[in-house]
Amino acid sequence: MTISPGVRSRPLAGRRVVITRAREQAGHLRRLLEEAGAVVLELPTIRIEPPESWEPLDRAIAELERFHWIIFTSVNGVESVRHRLAAKAKSARDLSNARVAAIGPATAAALEEWGIRPELVPEEYRAEGLLERLRALIRPEDRVLLPRAAQARDLLATELERLGARVREVPAYRTLPVQEGAPALRSALAADQVDVVTFTSSSTARNFAAMFSEDERRSVFRNVVVACIGPITAGTAAEFGWDTRIMPSEYTIPGLVRAIIGYYSSHN
Repeated sequence: MTISPGVRSRPLAGRRVVITRAREQAGHLRRLLEEAGAVVLELPTIRIEPPESWEPLDRAIAELERFHWIIFTSVNGVESVRHRLAAKAKSARDLSNARVAAIGPATAAALEEWGIRPELVPEEYRAEGLLERLRALIRPEDRVLLPRAAQARDLLATELERLGARVREVPAYRTLPVQEGAPALRSALAADQVDVVTFTSSSTARNFAAMFSEDERRSVFRNVVVACIGPITAGTAAEFGWDTRIMPSEYTIPGLVRAIIGYYSSHN
């Protein structure tokens, strides 16, 4: 592989980094990595699809005025609700009676792009951080709408109900496995052409693991560094015996890239 002089001076020059997130969401991560000089292998292990039925979300949309809170835990959730509101000839104004929370800055940015400024964005961008902020705000009998992935962690809904809230979880989208990149990934790993594999959600790690046998999982990262966006994803990777060597302090895509840069800067 020939590296041009301009790229050679960048912090990830020549580093080969695998992106496992859904193809339609990989652009930002890919761009930041390539700007840092990395060679990117885009091998998605998931794809985002509509829920099996829109009916639960549509019913919630028909009753929006009844909710005290709407909590968004992903950009996908924002986009799905936005899509269904438009299909029902509704808009962001129909959410104006509810208080809105976002799990992190990317989700908040998607809401603001839609014209909604979330009241609450935690400093720690995961369910635990969101709960910590909500404890002082949620009142008994508050109605909470939680539009999110069909198979999401139970923590948020369970803990909100313990606070006395009446939580309605509705599937806004599904995360499905993708394995067509498996042959290319196997070839790259066998040829020692991968430096870093990035996981940006538990589902990316879980579906990556599904590409390999149990014996293969023990050796697949022998010469490869695992980079996870946060502790929940790192915990999933650990279930398969993979040690996360790169994890940002800020659980965002830019934070992940900065952490990869920092890792190689210190190891150089």
